[in-house]
Amino acid sequence: MIDPIELARRTEEIVARESEGAQLRKYYRFRLDRWYGGVATADAVGCNLRCVFCWSWRYVTRPDAHGEFYSPQQVARRLVGMARSKGIPRVRVSGAEPTIGREHLLALLERTLDSDLLFILETNGILIGADESYAEDLSRFRHVHVRVSLKGCTPEEFSRLTGAAPRFFEYQLRALENLLEHGASFHPSVMLGFSTEKGLLNLVDRLREIDESLPSRLEPELLILYPAVESRIKRAGLRPTGFVRPGED
Repeated sequence: MIDPIELARRTEEIVARESEGAQLRKYYRFRLDRWYGGVATADAVGCNLRCVFCWSWRYVTRPDAHGEFYSPQQVARRLVGMARSKGIPRVRVSGAEPTIGREHLLALLERTLDSDLLFILETNGILIGADESYAEDLSRFRHVHVRVSLKGCTPEEFSRLTGAAPRFFEYQLRALENLLEHGASFHPSVMLGFSTEKGLLNLVDRLREIDESLPSRLEPELLILYPAVESRIKRAGLRPTGFVRPGED
């Protein structure tokens, strides 16, 4: 089974490098997207999980074969420029796990600090759960909101969906605790496409133990059944309990 901490380390060796005092990170495209009411997006490569429902599978599993290196300043300039050109007040990094390459991410957040834009950090949370100081660093940026995407409702479901050892499910919950401890802006979301009602109720209880407000802030995440995702799910022997087809979400 995958150790996401070790896989993050190996992935960073591929997707990040030092150049002239800055950490560069690999991205494969920049785009405007409709989520959150409109958001300027930088799609990175490389992740520390192997989610069976991932829409960005080839960029996650083959970071060596995709993308180009950009400095934090270059990424900030592209995101801010796209957002302002369309009057969109939000930016994000998507398509991979943005917490890989910590130096790059923090420098990128620093360079968007004075833009008056909301930076939505979409993450599986594992590296934030593994190191509390990461949450402390993120809390310094008042324009950042962290969306911690929980991969299922239980350790067993998490493992089936991600290929990671079940114990790392707790790292995602620990990320919520660390972000709460340091006063960061955040909320949890959860992929419910494979969950039972009992599993969801158990997760809600766990969230309530962390903070009474978290269950009401839990965002259901839709399984979008792209053709490649559907094929991958079938090969894995999984049956989604709920999903939408592309264009129906």
